[in-house]
Amino acid sequence: MSHANARLTFHGRLLIVRRHLQGWKQAHIAAAMGVSRKCVKTWIDRYAAEGEPGLHDRSSRPRICPRHTADELEQKIIALRKRERRGPDWISAQTGVPARTVSRVLARNGIPHLAALDPISGEVIKASKATAHRYERQHPGKLVHMDVKKLGRIPDGGGWRAEGQTRPNHQAAPTGPGSATTTSTPWSMTSPGSPTQRSSRMRRARPAPHSSNARSRTSPPWGSAGSNG
Repeated sequence: MSHANARLTFHGRLLIVRRHLQGWKQAHIAAAMGVSRKCVKTWIDRYAAEGEPGLHDRSSRPRICPRHTADELEQKIIALRKRERRGPDWISAQTGVPARTVSRVLARNGIPHLAALDPISGEVIKASKATAHRYERQHPGKLVHMDVKKLGRIPDGGGWRAEGQTRPNHQAAPTGPGSATTTSTPWSMTSPGSPTQRSSRMRRARPAPHSSNARSRTSPPWGSAGSNG
């Protein structure tokens, strides 16, 4: 599948071929399609060699891999692992294959780690962290996760920040049937496939001054201007 900003898709490549068959020059086709002459010649030559199927996207996987482990050697590694139940280092010494390559062969064939097997029977006794059950959504926002976490216990009135230190060393408020405490609970919401995250926190509301005495503590020591006399 072509990427979103591709200049040419299958239909665009086919249009290049049709214009070439109609007698257009390659330079004129390149100018009309907004591509280079080399690109135009590439698709014309591929159409001449393979026809319309050659205008489709090809896999980026290489046709040959000279350093790929032979199938017979892979089967030998798997057989040694199942029979002896030994690690990649031991198998590497027996087969002459690097231990890293042995690990890749075992993982590629779905063979679990030795830590997940029973040492006597060889049966899988530990569940893998990877799961085959996946849920995906086509567009972000179709499914929302909500995580809630409790941060601490806050007594009624706002705690020591609002009322001052009422217990030595700011110890936590006692918890029990008779204690009145609230919990600050932040929450965050995310949607799969979306990089954005919305978060909110229940902030403690600071209490307003209880009386006019609270304002008098902030007034200047010499009083108001009208008190001089």
